[in-house]
Amino acid sequence: MSSFEWNKIIASVLTAMIVAMVSGILASQLVRPKELAKPVYIVAGAEQTASAAAGQPAAAGPEPIGPLLAKADPKRGEQLVKVCVQCHTFNKGGANKIGPNLWDISEEKMAAVPGYQFSAAMEAHKDDKWDPDKLNQWLWKPQSLIKGTKMTFAGMPKAEDRADVIAYLDTLK
Repeated sequence: MSSFEWNKIIASVLTAMIVAMVSGILASQLVRPKELAKPVYIVAGAEQTASAAAGQPAAAGPEPIGPLLAKADPKRGEQLVKVCVQCHTFNKGGANKIGPNLWDISEEKMAAVPGYQFSAAMEAHKDDKWDPDKLNQWLWKPQSLIKGTKMTFAGMPKAEDRADVIAYLDTLK
């Protein structure tokens, strides 16, 4: 093939690329999506609550867990943690998964599970202990207790569920 033919091929490819780029610029100028005033649907586990939708500020933190622990049901907590088994194990000497093994975690130091690589945010709290109040806040929204944690769990909105899970974790000793 002659160099003239190659020049025509290269020119046609460059022209097609320029046309595509100009089309994209024009399309973004012509079509401008409008933001919705309120969400069309609410995703389960999302932070939006009925009070936030009504224009009232959301609660600053979870409600106190102490009174609920007295009547918490560890058996129900065991059922509730079934959603956690994809990332955690709950048996003595169990292997770490995406998250650490949670055997004997209550009243222990944070970031103290052997053989697990904790995030830098969690390592900064390694001298703190997991008490019921910290577990309550962690289960409510992990990011609210430790900003920058690698745990992506959205949280448990119901205080009774959190109390049951804390009661179950307390039995793992």
